Amino acid sequence: MEATFLSQVILPASLFIIMWGMGLALKPADFSRVLLQPKAAAIGVFSQMILLPLVGYLMVSVIGLTGELAVGLMILTFCPGGVTSNLLSYLSRGDAALSISLTAVVSLLTPFTIPLLTLWMMSLFMAESQQFSIPLLKTIIQLVVITIVPVAIGMLVHKKLPLFAIKAEKPVKIFSIVFLFVIIAAIVAGEWDNMASYFIEVGVATLILNLATLLLGFSVAKLAGLTQPQAISIGIEVGIQNGTLALLVTGTILGSTVMTTPAITYSLIMFVTGGLFGWFVNKQWATKKTLQPAE
Repeated sequence: MEATFLSQVILPASLFIIMWGMGLALKPADFSRVLLQPKAAAIGVFSQMILLPLVGYLMVSVIGLTGELAVGLMILTFCPGGVTSNLLSYLSRGDAALSISLTAVVSLLTPFTIPLLTLWMMSLFMAESQQFSIPLLKTIIQLVVITIVPVAIGMLVHKKLPLFAIKAEKPVKIFSIVFLFVIIAAIVAGEWDNMASYFIEVGVATLILNLATLLLGFSVAKLAGLTQPQAISIGIEVGIQNGTLALLVTGTILGSTVMTTPAITYSLIMFVTGGLFGWFVNKQWATKKTLQPAE
């Protein structure tokens, strides 16, 4: 993927604004809340940071993805959560506070884990001659500047200008979703000849991955004895990825058109499946409560 104004300027700037918007909705209490709900927080972080990549690796192995496609899908699993997961948790009647806390904590971890895990995946799935150059320290600094710094700025604005933060939060969330689709459309339009042949193969893989991780996160939380709203939020946090961050890593930092394909197909799928997931688990829960005998 050639360096373009889209990949080098628009995409990083968009992610910066999205992460700033996330910060507008955060308070220090959102980080400390994990200490008040240690069980739910531990299960959520473990599911996002460990189980999600393991399922991705299993998917790559079973379907037989190789090279840049395999690495691209794995990078997607290293980018969990985000503004979209918080919004879907709220709309699905999940534990919105838990969702926000998990996103806040994971957002502090991923700038450091993504470069390390990406290097590992390239060594596993790509020949040495095919591997991309990824300077570790520089990449970590880039991700910190584009993710953690704007979150901190947003939190500062929330503290100093709370009314402005409340008014700006919703427009920025809408911007994050709309702009993700705009970026996807621009990448596909500009690189269609290079990526069209991969869409069906990767589309199947990402659909299965999305459904599997939504159900896995929810099931693990329920088996651990968490509440229905907590289980919904963990399911969504595990199944809904930060597509914009994945596109930044694959398209801007690594400059690979092929690697962006899993992030593109997943981002298009997850809004539909995430909404259907929230509707289904709430319907099942309502039916179960209706059938329970009155005490």
